[in-house]
Amino acid sequence: MKVLLVEDEAKLGEYIKKGLTEAGFIVDHYMTGLDGHHALMTGDFSVILMDVMLPDVSGFELIRNYRAAGRHTPVLFLTAKDDLSDKIKGIEIGGDDYLTKPFAFAELIVRMKSLLRRAAQSDYKNTLIQIADLKMDLSKRTVHRGQTMIKLTAKEFALLQLFLEHRGEVLPRSVIASRVWDMNFDSDTNVIDVAVRRLRLKIDDEFDTKLIHTIRGMGYKLEMLDTISEHT
Repeated sequence: MKVLLVEDEAKLGEYIKKGLTEAGFIVDHYMTGLDGHHALMTGDFSVILMDVMLPDVSGFELIRNYRAAGRHTPVLFLTAKDDLSDKIKGIEIGGDDYLTKPFAFAELIVRMKSLLRRAAQSDYKNTLIQIADLKMDLSKRTVHRGQTMIKLTAKEFALLQLFLEHRGEVLPRSVIASRVWDMNFDSDTNVIDVAVRRLRLKIDDEFDTKLIHTIRGMGYKLEMLDTISEHT
């Protein structure tokens, strides 16, 4: 499997590349945002490891543009920051996971394998999921409400898929965090709330029938209701 690594710290980049190569991966390593952007838009990778603080262009900006181009390859951010604002920003622009420096190489491998496993599971599914006029095609990775195509980031797609696969069920924030991000956000529930709010903006706000509902004190559920009093 081919990995794109964009990391400006030469020593860390070589360490990661060496370890991944020994683990059987093919690694393309770039140290600037400009080179990383070119690789993102022209290469074909199984997973992307993206440093956030690059010398010329932010890793967040690179991935924002990458997702806007309709690309869905899993992205793992590498960052020296570990605050809530960074987590929220990474989720908003389509990151799938993040790892705070310094980190153990074994943890990097585990997180990469988790992303690759989820991507592979999605690739082999060939089903259409629907509720009301909302349709998700797992094989084509497309979402429509009626005749309107809705563009989602990779994380938004995974979140909506979770809701659709458990429509009518109340999903606590802890379940959403573990199932969509493979992480335990502890008390940082705002991360989940922001992600759900972003998804609502795209699939609910411009349509009469609201599908994502807040169950106060419990979590969220996807359901077509006669009333929308629960939708906040």
